[in-house]
Amino acid sequence: MAGEEAAAGGAEGRDAGSGGGYDGKCVFCRIARREEPGTALLPCEYEDLVCFRDIRPGAPLHYLVVPVEHMGNCKTLKAEHIPVGKAVVKRMMEVGKAVLQRNNFSDLNDVRMGFHWPPFCSISHLHLHVLAPASQLGFLSRLVYRINSYWFITTETSVCFTKTLFVLIYVSRGKQ
Repeated sequence: MAGEEAAAGGAEGRDAGSGGGYDGKCVFCRIARREEPGTALLPCEYEDLVCFRDIRPGAPLHYLVVPVEHMGNCKTLKAEHIPVGKAVVKRMMEVGKAVLQRNNFSDLNDVRMGFHWPPFCSISHLHLHVLAPASQLGFLSRLVYRINSYWFITTETSVCFTKTLFVLIYVSRGKQ
């Protein structure tokens, strides 16, 4: 939603909706590979993730953390992506917190991190919104980034959904 280039379209090319790969039509794939010269990448402690400022900030500090490899969206996350050890979602959260701290923002209780829930994401490439201070979100931003609404979910809700889905699949396979 806010911050993504809707005109760039979703990831419809190779590996769209799944993981692992590159989609030349996906603006986040191009940004992650430094093919979009207008987007400055911020320092990131993981080589498989990139972080950059949102082009339409919803808060004074608004960043996107994106995997370099194309991954569909939060609904396509698999069990190996959830916060266990150094899984991708946990590392995305770590990057978000680190970039805030590098920008002298230390009140991590006043941060909103989450994903837009399909079909309410205009770029079909997994990306974590990191907004701070959450207490300074404007009226529209409070709606667009409303916690656990139909269109925006926190990282914790995403993890719960993924774990539940994994258990359901595991149980259903065991009964076959």
